[in-house]
Amino acid sequence: MHQLSEIASLRARLKAWRLAGERIVLVPTMGNLHAGHLHLVAIARQHGQRVIATVFVNPAQFGPGEDFSRYPRTLEADAEGLRSAGADLLFAPPVEAMYPGGATSGTLIEPPAALANILCGAFRPGHFRGVATVVGKLFNLVQPDVAVFGEKDWQQLMVIRRLVADLDFPIEIVGVPTVRAADGLAMSSRNGYLSPEERAIAPALYAALQQAVAQVQSGALIDDVECATIQAIDAAGLRAEYVSVRRADDLGDPGRNDQDLVILTAARLGKARLIDNIVFRRD
Repeated sequence: MHQLSEIASLRARLKAWRLAGERIVLVPTMGNLHAGHLHLVAIARQHGQRVIATVFVNPAQFGPGEDFSRYPRTLEADAEGLRSAGADLLFAPPVEAMYPGGATSGTLIEPPAALANILCGAFRPGHFRGVATVVGKLFNLVQPDVAVFGEKDWQQLMVIRRLVADLDFPIEIVGVPTVRAADGLAMSSRNGYLSPEERAIAPALYAALQQAVAQVQSGALIDDVECATIQAIDAAGLRAEYVSVRRADDLGDPGRNDQDLVILTAARLGKARLIDNIVFRRD
């Protein structure tokens, strides 16, 4: 596996693979990798000949008071995991390579407010601008045929799909179902912030969503389900920021005849902010 940090070296290596006619697949990450990330690499291997993983803790998507400074940097372990998972290249640029003039002083990509300023975006202003900007830069640098993202970050996935459609990137976006621990907790780099006691509580988030899905599918009113689910999450010892049922394809408010839905939530538990979702069908 090649490990590069310079843009010029990345472009030279990619040019050689492209000239050989090889299909390139991108897996963007912020590092501190877990089994869910490595599963993305395994899926990526099914979609092309060369898998490029990136590790970049993107300052543009962290707001004031968030965990940018304490987000774990584990590049050596990440490289070992990616090598074992079958990645062909790890690109881990420094911040100054990605943002020579600073993370907020250059050209930024602003996703539509209807996607970016709701749900997590309402609690993290500017977050999805930072996500769209760095993903757009990585798409431009790597020019992959395919890019692979986890569905745990469903809102992020919708922002990226819209980015590709609106800016005409010739890239296939592959969403991969959430990888979970045996007790249902969605795998996340931020799970490492949980104490043992908090880790025992955390699966209640997914359990509450499962119950909510069953209620919606049984015909319960969505507003009632959302309120009850917030109460269930809080009663379990977490602090819910939101619970919302949306259309799965565009995060719009669902009408009575909409069948393909997603329920999304974010909740605080100790120092961790946990997010989760379930995509489901209402007949």
